[in-house]
Amino acid sequence: MGTAIPTARMRAKAEVRGEIIAEARRQLAMEGAPALSLRAVTRQLGMASSAVYRYFPSRDDLFTALIVEAYNALGEVAEAAVAVGGPAAERWRALCRAIRVWALGHPHEYALIYGSPIPGYEAPELTIGPASRVTLAMARLVVEAYEGGELDPVEGEVLPPAVADEARRVGDVAMPGLPLPVVARAVVAWTQLFGQISFELFGQMTNVVEDPAVLFDHSVTVMAGVLGLQLSRP
Repeated sequence: MGTAIPTARMRAKAEVRGEIIAEARRQLAMEGAPALSLRAVTRQLGMASSAVYRYFPSRDDLFTALIVEAYNALGEVAEAAVAVGGPAAERWRALCRAIRVWALGHPHEYALIYGSPIPGYEAPELTIGPASRVTLAMARLVVEAYEGGELDPVEGEVLPPAVADEARRVGDVAMPGLPLPVVARAVVAWTQLFGQISFELFGQMTNVVEDPAVLFDHSVTVMAGVLGLQLSRP
């Protein structure tokens, strides 16, 4: 069965939808998520307010489109970094740096998906897949490092029962077959990575750290050690 060829009407609809999202993204950067409104977007585009509802029935639908787009964009960056050949330790460094570069280049999109929750907005189920892409890319790297013998074994580490339960849930979904201590360490590294990026992006390091990039690279090396990967110093 051949691929359906988009009609002129379908292409026009996709173009208008893209213009709405682009304007919403611009207003997101200018005003922030709480101030974003369909009415303001349509006014800026010169559209009738009723016309936009054919594309986005509510402001929440517009938020969802922006969130899915942001998660997918970051997911593509993470997946590309992990897919590059070479030692797992260097792929870890590439992954972390790629995520930070994207975040610094797209601060408003990053804030939308990793910043403060939007008042009154509840993300629908369709955001789960895109939101998982970065996490699964990192999990893939850890699994491949473990299976390839590039991850130092965690000798004699016993997790508290509650932590083991959490690690088991994550492992069953993203890192099946890995020892629970390895899974737990991967979760720690994952949260530390995004915590440090958020601190830098949201100004928590201002007047404390002069060169966040230097501290970031050091933290990547430290977390590699936590994971059991051995990175050479850059």
